[in-house]
Amino acid sequence: MKTLLLASTALVATAGIAAADVAITGYAEIGIIGGDNVDSQFHTDIDVTFKMTGESDGGLAFGAAVDLDENGAFGNTTQGGETYFLSYGGLRLDMGDTDGAFDAAMQEVALAGASINDNETAHAGYNGNAGLDGTFDGQIARVSYSASGFTAGLSAEVDDAGGLNPVWGLGAAYTADMGGASATVGVGYQTQEDTGDLMGISAKAAMASGLSVGANFSRMDYAAAGLENQTHMGIGIGYSMNALAVGLNYGKYDNVAGVDGSEKSGFGFAATYDMGGGLAAHAGFGSSDVNGTDSNDYSLGLSMSF
Repeated sequence: MKTLLLASTALVATAGIAAADVAITGYAEIGIIGGDNVDSQFHTDIDVTFKMTGESDGGLAFGAAVDLDENGAFGNTTQGGETYFLSYGGLRLDMGDTDGAFDAAMQEVALAGASINDNETAHAGYNGNAGLDGTFDGQIARVSYSASGFTAGLSAEVDDAGGLNPVWGLGAAYTADMGGASATVGVGYQTQEDTGDLMGISAKAAMASGLSVGANFSRMDYAAAGLENQTHMGIGIGYSMNALAVGLNYGKYDNVAGVDGSEKSGFGFAATYDMGGGLAAHAGFGSSDVNGTDSNDYSLGLSMSF
């Protein structure tokens, strides 16, 4: 099967396509998962991604990718794991299953290590900064410009039925390179007239020693009368050295979905050991508290990258 895929790729890549590249990558997982909300059981998963890139005679780069684990039959008005881009110099357009400008600028706090069941990012207190992305069909267009460590972007997600105003997003991030270490600050804003306004700020620092720390904060001001402002804060720490990567993060929401006094929080841990050749061992643990009700989950397994 692998030989057939590579041969097919070569045929596509050379069939009259100038200055183009087509690549196929694969990822698979096996292991055990379990916890309070799911009985201990075997876990298997597989994913294949096709990536295609090229460049015009005038220097305009272009490309597309599809994730076959997420695709929605390649619908032309919805997202399903496919992305598209155009870029020229520091200017870039991304469309499809991509992040809004808020998410693109904000830094996450899961900084090192990964689990086969996403325990470190699936707990009740984690915020991946998706914000209002997915309010409609999830098909997003984002224009960004990058120069000298600074990136700014504008995004939109529209209602295909035309009845509601778009989700608009703004974001900016700056990364300072300090000779083996780096610091990144990101800010974002997202709005949809009938939903509300979302604002956020984040920061991350990565040291030459392999240690990294990060934090983010966001506030959602709901448009509907009677709803409180939802807030979220998250912090994380990670360490990577040689083949080992471990990370721990904690997060908490207040006034969840605008309900006064409603809270949810949690922490997640993940560890990865790279065994070489595309094989890695993973362990993860997550703990959640939703209005005083606790739950935990875990996973152990292997990943295979092709």
